[in-house]
Amino acid sequence: MYRKKRKKRLTNLEQLKQAHPEKFLAVERAFEAIRPGDRIFIGTACGEPQHLVNSLVEYVKSNPKAFFDAQILQVWTLGVAPYADERLQNNFRFNSFYISDHARDAVNQGMADYTPIFLSEVPDLFRRKHVPVDVALIQTSLPDDHGYLSLGISVDIVKAAVESASVVIAKVNSNMPRVHGETFLHASTINYIVPFEESLLEFEQVMPGDMAQRIGKYVARIIQDGDTLQVGYGRLPNAVLGNLFEKKNLGLHTELLSDGIIELIQAGVINNTKKTVNRGKAVAAFCLGKTDTYQYIHDNPVFEFRPIDYTNNPLNIARQQNMVAINSALEIDLTGQSTAESLGSFFYGGVGGQADFMRGAVMAAGGKTILTLQSTTEEGEISRIVPSLREGTGVTLTRGDVHYVVTEYGIAYLHGKNIRERAMSLIAIAHPRFRAWLIEEAKKLNLIYKDQVFVPGRKGEYPEELENYRTTKKGLPILMRPVKLSDEPLIKDLFYALSDKSIYRRFISLRRQMSHEMVQKSFMAVDYQEEMVILAVVQQESTEFIVGIGQYATNPGQLTAEIALVVRDDYQDQGVGFELLSYLTFLAKRQGLHGFTGETLHGNQAIFQLFERMGFEIQKEREAGVYLLNLTFREEASK
Repeated sequence: MYRKKRKKRLTNLEQLKQAHPEKFLAVERAFEAIRPGDRIFIGTACGEPQHLVNSLVEYVKSNPKAFFDAQILQVWTLGVAPYADERLQNNFRFNSFYISDHARDAVNQGMADYTPIFLSEVPDLFRRKHVPVDVALIQTSLPDDHGYLSLGISVDIVKAAVESASVVIAKVNSNMPRVHGETFLHASTINYIVPFEESLLEFEQVMPGDMAQRIGKYVARIIQDGDTLQVGYGRLPNAVLGNLFEKKNLGLHTELLSDGIIELIQAGVINNTKKTVNRGKAVAAFCLGKTDTYQYIHDNPVFEFRPIDYTNNPLNIARQQNMVAINSALEIDLTGQSTAESLGSFFYGGVGGQADFMRGAVMAAGGKTILTLQSTTEEGEISRIVPSLREGTGVTLTRGDVHYVVTEYGIAYLHGKNIRERAMSLIAIAHPRFRAWLIEEAKKLNLIYKDQVFVPGRKGEYPEELENYRTTKKGLPILMRPVKLSDEPLIKDLFYALSDKSIYRRFISLRRQMSHEMVQKSFMAVDYQEEMVILAVVQQESTEFIVGIGQYATNPGQLTAEIALVVRDDYQDQGVGFELLSYLTFLAKRQGLHGFTGETLHGNQAIFQLFERMGFEIQKEREAGVYLLNLTFREEASK
């Protein structure tokens, strides 16, 4: 269908040429409208009018005195950016609102400029003439029967640039899809029309590696059926998309439309049926993809492309219930500040739309923000989780903007957490190689307890593979997982939720306090090769709490381990204790142990019944009001 109407549209173009021959000048004649000092806007990314850009450069080379000190304005270039060539410095100065790979060296060498700004605010800069646009070089589809041309895959700031420009030069290309939404310009608003056939630029998505896939799987745990998504640019957001095919009724309100999003739409995962605003429509501002994607969105009423001051307006984003913004960072410090702009004084990316969406999602009812990053640089030599952002780094997201941070080592939930809790949560998902260093640096900065324990090396590395989702016989879904560095607040919450009776049965004393020192000694300093602490966790939306703890520590020189269990009173008799004991038994047998030892009060019949259900061979010795127990595993014991 993308090509079927091409003949008719060519006829429309011919009719337009007959009616307005003055608009169809040779491209060199059109460039004569450019004056010294003009600000020349160029369309965005894959929508960049390559023929016009290359022709402009050739025009200047052939006419070196045609104009000087022109400023090139663009939000993002995927082209070669020849106007940043040192030989053309007297003619052009490139000014980018976001630094792409092709412009990064020029910006950092002082040959081009970068304007840090929320993308949602750029159209207003144009309209108020704070940044005037004198000439706009754009690319459109062929005209329809009514003389309208579509901006196709790039509406973003292009619409505002066209509306603000004194001169508009449009390359009309049959390969540009006709996209629904606020994409249309009438031919009467265009000064010069240059028909030229060429393929649109394609954006080659970097295939996610194993690390990125691990991050994607973690993010998929956070996203719920019916959420509306914004997905940012990069390898990590792409990995997220590939892990969402089991979700249902997702919506889309984003600035960037990618190939991965199209795959989810074609699979019926994104159907926009639960959106609060623009229900039934996939809303975006521009597209980076391949030809198949461009063909799919052509004249497809599912899609509605809107200017970036609509898509990225935090107030519009906040109107979407269950809005989830997913973006990536270059670096984050232990307090939750992150950057997507620079590494120290080296400019790398830009403010872009990240802050717009993260702040809008924070304000949305049921909204969530997710920041993804690899725990180290590609070479693995530098941690991306750092004690403090280095000097000169631009803070893209403040401490209040981020709910979840996800690396390949897990999920840290920061919202509502104090600085100490944030630091411990982020250290827990840092690369194991850097955790000891982060602990020591955090102590120096007074971010965490001075006596914070940490078991270095592999024996203290969190065994993620032991995370296990189970449902008790009473139907309670729980996550069984080892204790983490960041779990101290949750363990305290469990202790203070216990009744005096439960405390006495667990600790054989009427302990009234669970201090920081006690938590560390009893639960946190875990050598996973010699002991195990398993938490039974219940998750409610973004909150999790511990309903039970089971632990064992091997007895020196023996093939047994001392075991202890406790379950919150309001979760007793729901099968939590059985699942904890069953899992600990499985782990102990896998470690080569032959049984457990322990002690319990005489009247604790519930624990005896539990041990009997497990099929242990039970030996008990009465001593001073308690039973000393030897629990030997049998082959038929539950696993």
